[in-house]
Amino acid sequence: MIEMKVAGIALDAITRSPIVLLKDASDRRALPIYIGQEQARAIMGALENQKPPRPLTHDLVVNILETWNMTLERVIIHSLQKDTFYAALILQQGEVKKEIDARPSDAIAIALRTNTPIWVMEEVIADASIPVDRDADEADQQAFREFLSNLRPEDLIKRFGNSETS
Repeated sequence: MIEMKVAGIALDAITRSPIVLLKDASDRRALPIYIGQEQARAIMGALENQKPPRPLTHDLVVNILETWNMTLERVIIHSLQKDTFYAALILQQGEVKKEIDARPSDAIAIALRTNTPIWVMEEVIADASIPVDRDADEADQQAFREFLSNLRPEDLIKRFGNSETS
């Protein structure tokens, strides 16, 4: 899993649909997730530390967690199926941990309100992320190609031994 931070909310240039953009710590990969208007407002409100006059749904969830002495340990965006992302809230109350299914947008809105880390499975990043730093990606790819071109079978045998048995 890779920890990601909310970089902000953007609008799709064609559909004008809101997108929450997550970035990894190195700012090398970004994960765009299409969300609804209400979820975009909830995420933006949390990013801007806005306090509504009355609790909104995500604020209510946070209040319930606090009242019942529960902590949101982490949010995990764990899969992507047919263009739909799936997430889970990992909650802890004392020694008991529970995993609750959630939409990524709701999970992110709650995570922002509780300063909880957001983790994304590597498979999801591989399937849906976009490169942010293409030059660094190209440099990594070139270095890997050079490594492979200089790799000799003897090097592998020295490193891993001979797997054949006599």
